[in-house]
Amino acid sequence: MTTTAKICGLSTPETLDAAIDGGASHVGFVFFAPSPRTLSRDRAAQLAARVPAHVQRVGVFVDPDDALLDRAIAAGHLDVLQLHKTAPARSAAIKARTGLPIWSAVAVRTRADLAETATYSGVADRILYDAKTPPGAALPGGMGVRFDWSLLEGFRHPLPWLLSGGLDPVNLREAVAMTGATLVDVSSGVESAPGIKDATKIRAFLEAVRDI
Repeated sequence: MTTTAKICGLSTPETLDAAIDGGASHVGFVFFAPSPRTLSRDRAAQLAARVPAHVQRVGVFVDPDDALLDRAIAAGHLDVLQLHKTAPARSAAIKARTGLPIWSAVAVRTRADLAETATYSGVADRILYDAKTPPGAALPGGMGVRFDWSLLEGFRHPLPWLLSGGLDPVNLREAVAMTGATLVDVSSGVESAPGIKDATKIRAFLEAVRDI
């Protein structure tokens, strides 16, 4: 089964081009002010204009209000909304209002955390399994933290899903072999510093995806 990849937190033309040229199926644009990867409206528009039709633009949000969503969707020409820390009812309202597919993030540390996925049935189009960040962390993801992938073994996924959290070119094969992920999401694993994407690492990650 083919595995594809989303490169998240892109913020420069060079790294966006590396993701597209390397075969990424999705590119992620972050709209969350505390993140070092957050985009202004102008930068989002600049990057979105470089994305070909066969690559989907994913907007990444943390419990966003309608005004932010409207600005980001217009600037980034978004195809998908990835929502972190956004309750099912609010996610459903966002989907109804925007008409866009919803990816709902579920933070995982223990097997019990997986029960949250069921609350998004009928709401989300896809679940993003991410590592639960430490208490008090400023960001809900993109911190290079991974969870125990064996927690997904034998789990009956209620929705299509993708795998995130601490992935990099070295551990990718193990992660996919253990979980069966057909879509993977990387951010800090292809950075030279927090928020600074590295084109060489992006190419290495996407080469690893192709080699699975």
